[in-house]
Amino acid sequence: MANAQDFTAMMKDMMGAFPVDTSAMEDAFKTSATLNEKLSSVALEAADKTAEISTAWTKQTIEKLSDLSKAKAEPADYAKALSDFASATAEISAEHMAAYAEIAKKVQMDTVELMMAAGKDMTEDATAAMKKATDEVTAATKKATTAAK
Repeated sequence: MANAQDFTAMMKDMMGAFPVDTSAMEDAFKTSATLNEKLSSVALEAADKTAEISTAWTKQTIEKLSDLSKAKAEPADYAKALSDFASATAEISAEHMAAYAEIAKKVQMDTVELMMAAGKDMTEDATAAMKKATDEVTAATKKATTAAK
């Protein structure tokens, strides 16, 4: 049992000589949280714009349906109204699909920009953490070596 206690004490001393700095982990967490906040903002903005487009599309379609549903004097007028409705619906659909595509393009560009910036930040954080850890381990090793002599 005495050997086990000596081993435990030795491990505590060894671990104490190599302190763990959690600031690198905290910085990484903060960088990740900031990235998530920005990505959420991009997604919510896109959802808001998409909802606006959907609402406008619905209103325009209802207006065209209202025109289509009016009573006509001649049977040929119904065919013309249906043709006008189809043309208007195709035009409205094309406009709104283009608007959706613009939103998707903006989301893609914003996301790539955020990911590139986050990658740069994370690389800088990791480099700083590794340098600090290397300096601390070197100092602890020198201290342990000096103490052993």
